Amino acid sequence: MGKNPFVFRLLCVAATIGLSQTHAAQAFDPNSPYMLGDWNGERTALKEKGYDFTMAYTGELGNVLHSKDTSGHDTEYAGQLTFGANFDLEKILGWADTEAQITVTERHGRNVTNESDALNGQLSSAQEVWGRGQTWRLTDFWIKKKFLDEKLDIKVGRYGVAEEFNSFACDFQNLALCGSQMGNWSGDQWYNWPVSQWAMRVKYNLTPELFVQTGGFEYNPENLERGKGFNLSTDGSHGAIVPTEIVWLPKFTAQNLPGQYRIGYFYSTADIPKLDDPSQTGHRHGGWISIKQQLTAHQDDASRGLTGSINAVFFDQATNNVSDMQNVALSYKGIADARPQDEIAVGLGRIHKGRDGFGSEYDAEIYYGLQATNWLTVRPNVQYVRHIGAEKDGNNAWVGGVKFITAF
Repeated sequence: MGKNPFVFRLLCVAATIGLSQTHAAQAFDPNSPYMLGDWNGERTALKEKGYDFTMAYTGELGNVLHSKDTSGHDTEYAGQLTFGANFDLEKILGWADTEAQITVTERHGRNVTNESDALNGQLSSAQEVWGRGQTWRLTDFWIKKKFLDEKLDIKVGRYGVAEEFNSFACDFQNLALCGSQMGNWSGDQWYNWPVSQWAMRVKYNLTPELFVQTGGFEYNPENLERGKGFNLSTDGSHGAIVPTEIVWLPKFTAQNLPGQYRIGYFYSTADIPKLDDPSQTGHRHGGWISIKQQLTAHQDDASRGLTGSINAVFFDQATNNVSDMQNVALSYKGIADARPQDEIAVGLGRIHKGRDGFGSEYDAEIYYGLQATNWLTVRPNVQYVRHIGAEKDGNNAWVGGVKFITAF
């Protein structure tokens, strides 16, 4: 932490705010979902009126434990601060089935993947929270409304593609096991969090468990620039990303074990140079299959148990360096009765470059998620990276990490 005094200052400010409240114990109540508590009841009162405010912090430490070809033991730290406000416009303005969201994020720190010779050329990242410019960004600025007895859902504004399409949880610290894999390996066009772009998404619920959706997302490379985190202009736009997806959200067995099944496809209207012949242009496209299913309930308690997931993405090889990627993971929540909210998980990802001289990079991780309080989760982890850069004779390395998430 000594290399990142920002985090120390942030926690000191949070503690000062909490202690300044009349009921300091409430501010740091381990059973509260927020470090700063309920603001003497004001937080709940505001939410009942339609104003829901959030602030969160994610920090990740990465250290090279061992490397086949190098001897360095580099250590780096990266973090992200998030401020959000959700507005229930039915309560505030009387607009039925309407809500709006504003989210601002700030990223800082450095990534051991970029700084260490042991991980030089790694396709994935040992610290997923790093990237997209260590700067402030307007991550969400949208309004959403439901029609036809809530069957039709339309969302317009600024947000990233993966907020709606190929969405997936980000509990692991290694990027190959975290979040939308489409954006991870086609990130020059498909923008994941925290980058936003002008967008529109239309969703239709066929049944309570099944919906289809499509959308259009501005392709504007200027949105990636560090100095344009609050850019609202369409200058620099070169087309659009058009994704389509079918999503099934079933619940199985008597315990109603939840599942999430996604299949989708995207097409880019932007002209981009082909990799083999830059004098010619093409249109990027790709598809995905994503499955996450809780498999067991721990002693009939559905809040605990075993969950499995599989992700697979595919791209055209004419315009994308990565041709395909897959990952698989298992997690168990509440394996010990004394720690019912703790979680242990293991995952393996394969990133393939279908070009001459390359093969696949493999990224594995195991973590233990300690639910220290309801507002603080700490996940120490160990990662193994094989054939770094998808080079057949590439380096192999072990990485140790700690990921923590705090809700203020």
